[in-house]
Amino acid sequence: MRQAGCTLVLTALVLGLTPAFAVAERNLVPTLDRSFDVCPDRPAEPVWMQEIPLRQAYQRVLVQDIYRAQNLERVVEIGNCDCATRFPSWDAAEAVFRESYASDERWEMLEASDGYNRRANAARTAAKAICDAAGSW
Repeated sequence: MRQAGCTLVLTALVLGLTPAFAVAERNLVPTLDRSFDVCPDRPAEPVWMQEIPLRQAYQRVLVQDIYRAQNLERVVEIGNCDCATRFPSWDAAEAVFRESYASDERWEMLEASDGYNRRANAARTAAKAICDAAGSW
């Protein structure tokens, strides 16, 4: 009898929570479209980066890391966080990748990514302060 009572309570609990879970699930709509509150007109990644096969995703990550480091360093260097400074075209990052890394081995690109992440992280605090002051972080 005790087991039947526990089962009844658990069933009622699950049924009572089901509508809440169903509502939460309906509100989660996965999408690949990205929207931003700050600088919504950011340039899209180059198409070739978006089409890189999964096994070569480290190439895309390296270009993204170069882009991030360049942009944070530029914000700090000029003391300005407007959208064109923080999110310029991808041309400069692509050029660095093609000139310095395109023919490298995977492990070399991973090491380079680590270096660019360190550079970006070193500039992040100062860049964030500049961008916070401008209301664009």
